[in-house]
Amino acid sequence: MNDIRGKRIFVSGHQGMVGSALVRRLQAAGCERLLLRRRSELDLANQAAVDAFFAQEKPEVVLVGAAKVGGIHANNTYPGEFIYDNLIIAANLIEAARRHGTARLLFLGSSCIYPKLAPQPMTEECLLTSALEPTNEAYAVAKIAGLKLCQYYRKQYGVLFHSGMPTNLYGPNDNYHPQNSHVLPALIRRFHEAKEQGLAEVVAWGTGTPKREFLHVDDLADACFFLLGHDNPPDLINIGSGTDVTIKELTETVAAAVGFGGRITWDTSKPDGTPRKLMDVSRLAALGWKARIGLREGVERTYRAFLAEKAAGRLRG
Repeated sequence: MNDIRGKRIFVSGHQGMVGSALVRRLQAAGCERLLLRRRSELDLANQAAVDAFFAQEKPEVVLVGAAKVGGIHANNTYPGEFIYDNLIIAANLIEAARRHGTARLLFLGSSCIYPKLAPQPMTEECLLTSALEPTNEAYAVAKIAGLKLCQYYRKQYGVLFHSGMPTNLYGPNDNYHPQNSHVLPALIRRFHEAKEQGLAEVVAWGTGTPKREFLHVDDLADACFFLLGHDNPPDLINIGSGTDVTIKELTETVAAAVGFGGRITWDTSKPDGTPRKLMDVSRLAALGWKARIGLREGVERTYRAFLAEKAAGRLRG
């Protein structure tokens, strides 16, 4: 097993939902040599700036948690930004890590890299076997490029660069923008505001029938730390809970956690996206890891974090 606790670790995107969870997990494990930079201090889209940072700090372990993310609406509205920003961030970090002798890099992708109509649950082998979901294709293509960079750099240069593909994530420090966020944080905000305003009804998007898998971001961070302890991890591995729920069930779970007592109606003119997305997590389970935080518990914890972030004036979105 590989012990990273005494090493210089760069967590990109450390202020975001994923990056902040990685920092919490690393600190809990006793990792004290964390390299953290705000966006104002290091522009990851600037190749020269990234290269200079790596030349100076010489990180031994890199976690690529930085990304431009958003839900269906954001992906549909800003596809050029999604493909460019995510491509350039991945390329800059992975190449700088190779050039400056980083021993270990873990790139985080997304379950949207898999085909729209992939067999369920989705195994790692179904990558690039058929067409992607059009609503987030730009983001998916950029993430596929990042994981392929890691795979081919490992093959050509012998560097230990590997990738984890998380399912739909949620948790503290999420983006709660009412239009541009993912489904779970958007629902938390919508139900919270409806409760505050005393509304009798909340309108949810789509039909409620698609099935989705959700993973609390603290579970993701734990899985990443687990993978970094392995000497020879797979090039690509799914990270998920292994269970899914309908969007209708999710919506009712969020409403209950928030304490909204009104009715829920469905705007079927809004797109549903992929009909079902469930990760096959047998590869990760075989290594010895599984998720611990159930959906109800996770949503309740996330709502408490939402209230704390709102009270502190640092709610994203």
